[in-house]
Amino acid sequence: MNYDNPLMNPLSVAPMMERTDRHFRYLMRQITRRTLLYTEMITTAAITHGDRTKLLGYSPEEKPLSLQLGGDNPLELAECARIAEDMGYDEVNLNVGCPSSRVQDGHFGACLMAQPETVGRCIEAMQKAVMIPVTVKHRIGIDERDRYEDMINFVKIVSDAGCRRFTVHARKAWLKGLSPKENRTIPPLRYDDVYRLKAEHPDLLIEINGGITTLEQVQQHLQKVDAVMIGREAYDNPYLFATVDRDIYGENTIPPTRHEVIENMLPYLEFWLSKGLKLNSISRHLLQVFVGQSGTKAWKRHITKNAHLEHAGVEVITQALKKIPI
Repeated sequence: MNYDNPLMNPLSVAPMMERTDRHFRYLMRQITRRTLLYTEMITTAAITHGDRTKLLGYSPEEKPLSLQLGGDNPLELAECARIAEDMGYDEVNLNVGCPSSRVQDGHFGACLMAQPETVGRCIEAMQKAVMIPVTVKHRIGIDERDRYEDMINFVKIVSDAGCRRFTVHARKAWLKGLSPKENRTIPPLRYDDVYRLKAEHPDLLIEINGGITTLEQVQQHLQKVDAVMIGREAYDNPYLFATVDRDIYGENTIPPTRHEVIENMLPYLEFWLSKGLKLNSISRHLLQVFVGQSGTKAWKRHITKNAHLEHAGVEVITQALKKIPI
């Protein structure tokens, strides 16, 4: 299978606000070379009016890489998709899943599930603008529009507009009454609806998301769908991905040790510190690398205590590393 094509990639790390920035993605590339990575959701307005280098910049090592966009204007989304393609992104993904009030106020995210025709027009405009894949991440439903038939109607309209890959968060979202965090845990998971979607639409590429925390679960889901997206667990336990290049992608590789992962990050830290970036902008992503291991509390404590200091350098990380038994 051609895993270099994002459409065919069987595993991804979900886009997560304030988490999946370029520094976390670079960390993930020290653990897995193959897993598809996503940016944080970036709005079309931010790209149109903001600092594109800061918002969209990435290291070549981060690829394969998808840009997730937030918006509902076909022309603006098409222009942002062109910018993404010109910058070398491998895929553009439209957010139709975020339930936050800020996103709703901007009239995009999960509320667009109630307007599949609008999403269809957006996808059609984006696809006409670029050659890279254009995909959608959506919920299983919203509010009272949570029947399987409602989701099928959404998928049909959007697929008729040309979308081939759908990432389905297997929980509905309540747009009022629940916070984004509560919407990730309170509505029940409905994996069977996602399985049914794939079974009834074998021509579409269906990726499942929501509540997935182990590679055993990933393997089980891959018996029913084309791909699996892991969210918070990827941030809370990034070393979970250490064996996926071998076990999911079939590569003959030796997984890096946790110590090797951190050691491989040191030149990257040096580079960004030389550019004036504060250590804790990157080190915050490293805290969970040793989760579950002896010494992890001392590791976190040392970094948390020292990385924010004015002249903190890589020695903070090397000193913290000595607190972890090899």
